[in-house]
Amino acid sequence: MLTVGSIVIRVDDLHAQIRFWSAALGYTVREPIDDDFALLHAADGAGPNLSLDAQRSERVLPPRIHLDLYADDQAAEVRRLLALGATEVHWAGRPDDADYVILQDPEGNRFCVIDMAS
Repeated sequence: MLTVGSIVIRVDDLHAQIRFWSAALGYTVREPIDDDFALLHAADGAGPNLSLDAQRSERVLPPRIHLDLYADDQAAEVRRLLALGATEVHWAGRPDDADYVILQDPEGNRFCVIDMAS
């Protein structure tokens, strides 16, 4: 049986992305941090790790894969993530009654914040 151990995101600025994703998810960085790779994990071990790989890669839109982050208070989480440096992505195909908001991290890696309260 397989389980998802880590989701890997390619990044340009490893340390800036460590700051963003650690604050966004409340994850801790495994020490030591390599020059081109960092693993972030939940302190309680719940959920998959998030690995940041400082390897140049071409950004493709729409992305083939993205994270869905579940929130009990979606509006508060979106505000918090925007304050951390995320930006909202407006998509013409998003239904008016969508339970998700599309954001991207400071380097343009997209993710959705899903409203779990409804």
